[in-house]
Amino acid sequence: MLAVELFYESARNAGLLTAVTVAGSTVHCAFRAPDETVLDGFALSRDYQIDYPASWLTLAAGDTVEVAGNTYQVRDVRAIGDGAERRASLTQL
Repeated sequence: MLAVELFYESARNAGLLTAVTVAGSTVHCAFRAPDETVLDGFALSRDYQIDYPASWLTLAAGDTVEVAGNTYQVRDVRAIGDGAERRASLTQL
C-alpha cells in the first residue's frame, strides 16, 4: 500500500472522510466546500472539492458523484503532489 493510501485509510478509520458514491460504488474521500469570493468581493460562492488517492477512483470532467445525498458534476480533476493523489472540483446539481 502506498503512503498516500495508508494516510487516507487512517483518516477513514478515524471518521475524517466522507462517503462518495460513483457509479454505484462507494469510496471515502476528503470532501470540502470552502467559500470563494466572487464579483470583486461582493459575493461568496461555494467551491466543492474532493481529494482522494488516484488508485481508489478514476474521475473525469462530466462524471457525476453523490455526497451526503447531494449530486455533483465533476468540473475538473488535477493531480496533487507526485500524482498519487487527485483533487476533483465539483458543481452541485
